Amino acid sequence: MANTTLSPVPLHRNDLPVDTVDLARFLLGKYLVHDLREGRVAGRIVETEAYPVGDSTNHAYPGRRAYNGSMFLEHGHAYVRLTYGIYNVINVVSERECTGAAVLIRALEPVAGIDLMQARRPDTKARDLTRGPGRLALALGIDLGFDGVDLCTGRGLWLGAAGKARTPFAVTTRIGIAREMHRLLRFYVPGSPFVSGPRKLLSAGDAPPSR
Repeated sequence: MANTTLSPVPLHRNDLPVDTVDLARFLLGKYLVHDLREGRVAGRIVETEAYPVGDSTNHAYPGRRAYNGSMFLEHGHAYVRLTYGIYNVINVVSERECTGAAVLIRALEPVAGIDLMQARRPDTKARDLTRGPGRLALALGIDLGFDGVDLCTGRGLWLGAAGKARTPFAVTTRIGIAREMHRLLRFYVPGSPFVSGPRKLLSAGDAPPSR
């Protein structure tokens, strides 16, 4: 699992799909990297959720507000928010500037800096370090100070890729929301033990894996 020599190539904005659903699929297999003074922490993205335009669970649905302003930046920026008053979670902004949509990064496979992650989450198994949006933000040292950060710079907190092979994915319904739960907008890497949520929700009723 760990790869201390991991050197993903930074993703540029024009590498990223603009459409929210396309971006949610595209991000699977890519890397979320945080370069710290102590060293690099990084994970391979294995689960995402799309919150497209017009979705009533999209935080931009009510329009631009003080708390969601970063959702209206260009695609490829970070939207970091506090959930349940406890956990920070990171989203990748999608769509054109001033639109308001994003993709939630739900789970990572830890690949670099696992010792640094475990220092933030002591007594946690490697499998659970970044399995869930709140856990991964804590493990990678992502807080509200990263809200609005450009993830396409290759510095600090950034998105990267290693190779051009497409990652197989499956799709299911979203979890942790109270509305529009029927929509197939949660994407994941089939068979990954790092995908979050109850295993029973990754069921035979989901759309089959695709490439």
